[in-house]
Amino acid sequence: MQNGAFDPIELPDAVWDQDETREILKSRDIAGLFRIARKYGASQVRIGTATGLGQPRVNKILNGGGCIKELAVIERVANGLRLPDHARMLLGLAPLAGTPQAHEEDDEHEDQARELAALLDSTATIDPTTVMILRTDTNNLRLLDRRLGGVAIADKMLAQISQIQRAHRHSVRPGMRAELAHLLAETASLAGWQAINALALKDAWHHYEQAKAAAYEAEDPAVLAYVSGEQAYVLMELGRPAEAMELLQHVHAQHHTRVPARLRTWLSSAEAEAAAVLGDEATCRRALDQAVSLLPGGDADPDMPYLSINTHHLARWRGNCLVRFGDPATAEDLRSALAGMDGTYNRAESGVRCDLAHALLAAGDAEAAQPHIQRAQQLATMTGSRRQRRRINELAKAVNRGLGC
Repeated sequence: MQNGAFDPIELPDAVWDQDETREILKSRDIAGLFRIARKYGASQVRIGTATGLGQPRVNKILNGGGCIKELAVIERVANGLRLPDHARMLLGLAPLAGTPQAHEEDDEHEDQARELAALLDSTATIDPTTVMILRTDTNNLRLLDRRLGGVAIADKMLAQISQIQRAHRHSVRPGMRAELAHLLAETASLAGWQAINALALKDAWHHYEQAKAAAYEAEDPAVLAYVSGEQAYVLMELGRPAEAMELLQHVHAQHHTRVPARLRTWLSSAEAEAAAVLGDEATCRRALDQAVSLLPGGDADPDMPYLSINTHHLARWRGNCLVRFGDPATAEDLRSALAGMDGTYNRAESGVRCDLAHALLAAGDAEAAQPHIQRAQQLATMTGSRRQRRRINELAKAVNRGLGC
């Protein structure tokens, strides 16, 4: 017999057919059962562990200081001493073998084991080529989102996230699991941004929490900084810009030495936007100037497909921020940003035209603002952006008032 404290207790089969044992069982003499177990080498600690009673109570029972009448405790003793069915029946308990519950539990456990094995087997075939295909699918969804908006591709997004989640959750090989975690972070972040534009802010927060958890596992500071920074926009939409600013500044301070300059440009621009919402013009301008100083050449980095920012994007961001302070140069910044758009950023173009209409209206030119607000409305409707439609509708009323309508 094994003698470890956590080893199962195994008594000889013949023990249960002895007349003395049968009498002990019939009288529910638990101390007698424990003495039989001790006779065959089980320590008090081992009996206490197997039955869940603990050594002190076992000792008390063996010394005549405890009487067990509770059926649930007797059941635990029978299970711990591994009584066969005929011995259980003498103790007044139902047999285990052949009972519907036992069969159902066995079937359930077997089903779970088969299901898990199948899931592990299905992910065992995932290789770098498979991850590349999944990454291409996410990039294509990102391009469709820019053109059509999240509503048009909602079903595809859910299917993509589910597929990556399933692959990641059951991936065993560390290298592939890390790649899938990175991709899950990117994809969940995209879903978060789409939820923000739909004003489904609770869903957005959930997506970003999932993205952050995946980014931590992937051990990629760039994608972690990006998804954490994007989450700040949920706070801004909730009317909590001070918390958004605090979060962005923390992210920037924590990661600025470990992330590429293009991402630091994005973080500075996001800080400027939060400052603009707060009405802090000095902080806003400092952050915009820092973004300009950090911006590298080109439009994007291949290692960060989720991030696209260049001089035209910065002009758009600058206009969006400074229009709140009535800066006279805002209209020119926004016209420059509009001229630099390549026609694939429909939702972004809607935002630029909305900001430009705002700037022109502030300058007293409601007539020049009207076509921009109309086009912004069309694009926001096409991309399903409730977030933009809300602001556009307010500006449209102001433009109509300016035209005397």
